[in-house]
Amino acid sequence: MATQLWVGLGNPGPQYAFNRHNVGFMVADALADIHRFGPVQKKFQGWLQEGRIGTDKILLLKPATFMNESGRSVGEAMRFYKLDVGALTVFHDELDLVPFKVKVKQGGGHAGHNGLRSIDQHLGAEFRRVRLGIGHPGHKDRVTGYVLGNYAKAEMDPLSGMLGAVAAEADRLAAGDDTRFMNDVAMRQQD
Repeated sequence: MATQLWVGLGNPGPQYAFNRHNVGFMVADALADIHRFGPVQKKFQGWLQEGRIGTDKILLLKPATFMNESGRSVGEAMRFYKLDVGALTVFHDELDLVPFKVKVKQGGGHAGHNGLRSIDQHLGAEFRRVRLGIGHPGHKDRVTGYVLGNYAKAEMDPLSGMLGAVAAEADRLAAGDDTRFMNDVAMRQQD
């Protein structure tokens, strides 16, 4: 049985709860709920829950350091559990994908995402990312307000559908079958 660290990125505090930037936190909560993870523990400058998906032990972490310092929390957990970067999966919002599209990518740049930039600085860039599409507001001057803005009422159903699909197909992700995970999530979202 392998141990993996899955990290949902977001900002702590109720005022950020429904921000597009917090969709990583939302996925972490959906995974913990659907897969009946253990209670929340305050650890590694964040909130940690332990559970099992498929045959793997999953450590689910929501850094409480604010997005720009996520790498501090993630690095601490990785060192504590003596995990290599191959055991790390990060769930984050992605401007360059249409809303609610889910793509998995191994390694790569941070595309201006401060949470990813922070993790890159602490651990290098070769970790797996689950990119959760939020779409682009159209102009770079509007990006900050957009990502820190709340999901619109009309987006709640597709958001909930995406969260449910990711949680339901998480066993594929745990097994390393990224392609099947993406396909199965997309199929669930069409139903």
